[in-house]
Amino acid sequence: MAAKNFDMIVIGAGPGGYVAAIRGAQLGLNVACVEREHLGGICLNWGCIPTKALLRSSEVFHLMHRAKEFGLKADGISYDLNAVVQRSRGVAKQLSGGIGHLFKKNKVTSIMGEAKLTGKGKVTVKTDKGTEELTAKAIVVATGARARELPGLEADGDLVWTYKHALNPPRMPKKLLVIGSGAIGIEFASFYNTLGADTTVVEVMDRVLPVEDADISAFAKKQFQKQGMKIMEKSMVKQLDRAKGKVTAHIETGGKVEKHEFDTVISAVGIVGNVEGLGLEEQGVKIDRTHVTVDEYCRTGVEGVYAIGDIAGAPWLAHKASHEGVMVAEMVAGKHPHPVRPESIAGCTYCHPQVASVGLTEAKAKEQGYKIKVGRFPFIGNGKAIALGEPEGMVKTIFDEKTGELLGAHMVGAEVTELIQGYVVGRQLETTEEDLMNTVFPHPTLSEMMHESVLDAYGRALHF
Repeated sequence: MAAKNFDMIVIGAGPGGYVAAIRGAQLGLNVACVEREHLGGICLNWGCIPTKALLRSSEVFHLMHRAKEFGLKADGISYDLNAVVQRSRGVAKQLSGGIGHLFKKNKVTSIMGEAKLTGKGKVTVKTDKGTEELTAKAIVVATGARARELPGLEADGDLVWTYKHALNPPRMPKKLLVIGSGAIGIEFASFYNTLGADTTVVEVMDRVLPVEDADISAFAKKQFQKQGMKIMEKSMVKQLDRAKGKVTAHIETGGKVEKHEFDTVISAVGIVGNVEGLGLEEQGVKIDRTHVTVDEYCRTGVEGVYAIGDIAGAPWLAHKASHEGVMVAEMVAGKHPHPVRPESIAGCTYCHPQVASVGLTEAKAKEQGYKIKVGRFPFIGNGKAIALGEPEGMVKTIFDEKTGELLGAHMVGAEVTELIQGYVVGRQLETTEEDLMNTVFPHPTLSEMMHESVLDAYGRALHF
């Protein structure tokens, strides 16, 4: 069978791969994109998007219970878990279908099947119809990652769930254990806790949301506890004893092991890269702990082979993958893009309250030898937050004392996942404290707290 020739072959159609394919096609490249399961990858089908749909339902449910505070009446409030899940699946399906449309519009050749690198510029794809041989001068590996499974804590879909089971649950948990308090763990804990599950979160590090600034973690933890969550830090699940309808977890804290009983466990202990079966190492691509080793331009060191997104390492975020996809497509098309800077990529967690951050934490800034100025502003000092009935939260900003550079921004509270972008743009434009102070923020908005936090770093806050 004759090989089909392309300028660029993308393996994986998640937020890294499909964006790389579209950008390549826009630049006049003949592009093929191979996907073994769903267009949109984990993010659209089983990750970012459907979780946000679920969390929106729980947020509305939470607000319905607060109706009286807003002068409203709502009686007999309840939910239908099946309908909540169906809405979330519908949202995912709509977006996944949209990618097929974008591929057609941009003349990307979409192939459903399993790809393997079989030689320089060669990819073999196993499809329903047999095997296809493809060739291209550039191959972009964007195969993503999957949930890490710890020995003894493996998911069974009944008592122990991964994110996939948690998104399409066989039942509503009554007593839930969530292992891991990163973004995925905390979002599921937040969703099920709001719907009434008695929720315990176990985190091996010394605080929940361990990648966030310590002040933000501490604030978020207090809010989670107020909502009835139990938080166990510096703790580890040593084993799970499974019986009919129940799991006994052996949880170690400070050298002491205690047994706790649950009916459901969600494991969210990180991810591993999908590197198997791709023929990467045979072609000379280096793999370190399930992730492909790349330089700042996502080059693997093997001519014409690139790796982007989760498979190319942290931060494991869809928007990082998309930007790397654009960068690689532009390089393949002969342009000279800037590398993606990890420290300018925002992280967002959609628990209640939301958490968002960009740049260095206070501890990291000090560790890197900066003399810093730190500003904070609480939601309680903001008119819009009080009017919304969302007075719990804070904005924290960190500046280099010498240059006024915005080193980092960290927030917890209502809608901060939307607000963070203001600071992201500021960092991209290399803003200083002076630029931010001289910016006129509209009133009444939550964004005014961003202004006040900057003013506070320099002893000039007006409303607190």
